[in-house]
Amino acid sequence: MTPNDFKRLALSFDGAEEGSHMGSVDFRVGGRIFATLAAVAKGYGNVMLSPDQQREFVAELPDMFVPVAGKWGESGVTHIRLAVANEDIIRGALHAAWKRRVEANAKMRPLRPRAGTKTPKKKTRRT
Repeated sequence: MTPNDFKRLALSFDGAEEGSHMGSVDFRVGGRIFATLAAVAKGYGNVMLSPDQQREFVAELPDMFVPVAGKWGESGVTHIRLAVANEDIIRGALHAAWKRRVEANAKMRPLRPRAGTKTPKKKTRRT
């Protein structure tokens, strides 16, 4: 897999957008990063998994998935060795990271009216 393949797959998810953080390409949903190409020069794509998800991917495919060093890795950020990964594996890891961010966004951000729209007033019941 190439970085362009990783990018194509990351952008295939609903609401996914390409961004940039500290000079590196990232992929976001709802404004939150779910994957990056921050270590592409070393042959990696990165996904933001939960620590449990990371353990599962690393245990199943240790030649393909490597925790990022330090606190980032402890929080679930995981390298994917692009040269040995296939499209199905990358799609599965990206989907897990994307879904995690979508679910976090749903919990953290209640729906609010957009700026400039009126909020309907509550109707009071007269007795």
